[in-house]
Amino acid sequence: MMDGILAVWKPAGWTSHDVVAKVRGIVKVKRIGHTGTLDPAVTGVLPLCIGRATRVVEYVQERPKCYEAVMQFGIATDTEDLTGTVLEELPSVTLTEADIRRVLSSFLGNIEQVPPMYSAVRVDGKRLYELAREGQVIERKSRPVTIYALDLLDMKLDQPHPTIRFSVSCSKGTYIRTLCVDIGQALGVPAVMAELIRTMSGGFTKEQCFTLEQIAQLQAAGELEEKLTPSDEALDHFPRATVSMENVQRAFQGKRIYLNAMFDHGEYAADSIIRLYGKDGTFVGLFTPDEETATLKAVKVFTKTADL
Repeated sequence: MMDGILAVWKPAGWTSHDVVAKVRGIVKVKRIGHTGTLDPAVTGVLPLCIGRATRVVEYVQERPKCYEAVMQFGIATDTEDLTGTVLEELPSVTLTEADIRRVLSSFLGNIEQVPPMYSAVRVDGKRLYELAREGQVIERKSRPVTIYALDLLDMKLDQPHPTIRFSVSCSKGTYIRTLCVDIGQALGVPAVMAELIRTMSGGFTKEQCFTLEQIAQLQAAGELEEKLTPSDEALDHFPRATVSMENVQRAFQGKRIYLNAMFDHGEYAADSIIRLYGKDGTFVGLFTPDEETATLKAVKVFTKTADL
């Protein structure tokens, strides 16, 4: 059975679910999950977990994401991007590079964001975008997100509605549309996101991605499976440890492994997740240390033939 992670370059006009459905049809595998929704107008990196790799979706999508965005000043819309209904439009806006750089730097680190109405966040069992389509605007609680890096790449300030292009590295759950709006508010003017490209997700970059056309061609040639990234390689942000093959069998039998049975392991915190391997390189699964019993507790266990 096909098993691994396939980095797809999502085209404009497709939803993330459209891409999943298309790849499902190409590879004839039902068990496929994506690692973070992209709006239809957005292009970029969309890793798909195929087969047993769907068991690591939650860990892949927790990793930082990187984007390149263009924002436009002087306009506000209900969707916070150019696809929405214009709510406000100024005849012209004057901004300086110094002010823009000052405000961008103020967004670095831990910030609070209010999810946009046109988003998939659930409130009382309904998606916000469903309520928005019904004409409702409800109060949303702010959520903490982290901006790891925010760099100004280009500016066009000598026009009525100036634009800037910037790159951003951020935590899961960050809305770049909302970031653009908030940057505009900090500068005292309305703003929207004009363009967005996701350049990294789950540790995958554009260079590692395949287009839908390439995926179809590789599958037809019988070469797609060898292009998949093994699940454990996408989890390399977790520390790695090795145990004897005897302990590998213990893990496969649902038995705990003693902490002192690990060797070749790096530093890890008491509550960390550890990638566990057998001495022959077999990926056993994800475990967490239980200091009270001095054992490793299984989080996700993998075998070559079936999941335990």
